[in-house]
Amino acid sequence: MTRHKPLAALTLALAFQAQPALAGDHWLTSWYAAPQPAWDGSFTLPMNVPARLDDATLRETVRLSAGGQRIRLVFSNRYGREPVKLGAVRVGPADDARGGRTLTFSGQPGVAILPGATVTSDPVALPVRPLSRLAVTTWLPAPTPIASFHWGAQQTVQVTMGNDTARFGGRLFLNAVMVDAAAPGRTVVALGDSITDGNGSTPDADRRWPDVLAERLAKHGIAVANAGISGGRLARDGMGQSAVARFGRDVLGQPGVSDVIVLLGINDIGWPGSPFAPGERAATLDELTAAYKQLVAAAHVRGVRVTAGTLPPFEGALAGTPYAGHYSPEKERLRQQLNQWIRTAGAFDAVVDFDAVLRDPSNPRRLRAAYDSGDHLHPGDAGYRAMAEAIDIDRPSATAAGGPVTGQVRPAALPRRQLRP
Repeated sequence: MTRHKPLAALTLALAFQAQPALAGDHWLTSWYAAPQPAWDGSFTLPMNVPARLDDATLRETVRLSAGGQRIRLVFSNRYGREPVKLGAVRVGPADDARGGRTLTFSGQPGVAILPGATVTSDPVALPVRPLSRLAVTTWLPAPTPIASFHWGAQQTVQVTMGNDTARFGGRLFLNAVMVDAAAPGRTVVALGDSITDGNGSTPDADRRWPDVLAERLAKHGIAVANAGISGGRLARDGMGQSAVARFGRDVLGQPGVSDVIVLLGINDIGWPGSPFAPGERAATLDELTAAYKQLVAAAHVRGVRVTAGTLPPFEGALAGTPYAGHYSPEKERLRQQLNQWIRTAGAFDAVVDFDAVLRDPSNPRRLRAAYDSGDHLHPGDAGYRAMAEAIDIDRPSATAAGGPVTGQVRPAALPRRQLRP
């Protein structure tokens, strides 16, 4: 396996020093929502957002991870087939009734996001503290089809059209908030599915495991970008592109990225033969391990370290709902095989054993009751906190010198990952 050497860190440092015009900029992704393509009524889950908006004003709240003296906002039309016009965008502290600051794009108050593209605002001098909340208000003056969005009930967007105001789960076009930190920093990207996106956690409370990790890393000036999408899969498309397909934009494209924590595969295993993918062939261990190896290779070329999480147990997942069929003994065997490979293959810079953290000691095929949101697939708030706390950010290691990092097994069989700068 390719290992990171101190020379790699030195080479990157020299490359940045060779650009004096950027010497004062330390942009990090402090908040992120990965785009997903819209789907039609043939899919088993509804989109839960309007198919089209007209002269609409959106208000969204985000909680940052790292702080800085300036911010920039990114909006995405990744899966759109026609431009999306932003008429005006304002941003400010979530508790500021005055509405905050008006953004510009290349000096203009509005901008059109071309199909498949993103737009990034000009920097605005708005000092923000770590873990602070911002409110973003966006006016869409033209009829706007929703072809690119972020699905999920863990965060809501307020939509006003005329005299009508409604709230919907998910994100609409807002893609990222970047901060200009006081000193060079790092962004840790969490790449995953609905477990990383926080399904089962308290809505609008920022209790996903990447949120808790951000709280732990805030004092170190390390940002956390959540690139999880519900229905995300490792090797196949799901409710969005596969992780292999979106890795470049959602992970490697983040400014300041140094580490990615990957938790993926349970939907590759659980979807085939279920209402999500009723006619699909079963996944194989070779297919999943090959995809993981591709992610590692792409990350290491860019000097990004990869931590893999083992897949949590899922016996009884979605039983008694219209989506039953996610679990079977055959799928459980594949989960166990993949977890064993993640733990022992040496393919990653580190491993965090989420399975060991979350499983019921009396029945390791199921989530511990105290950590279960109730659907036997997604943890609840306590489970997500336990996941984040299983990542070791305090123990000194070779990371500080730019060298390789390996997971270490503690007596409780919880390999833990060091992330201190």
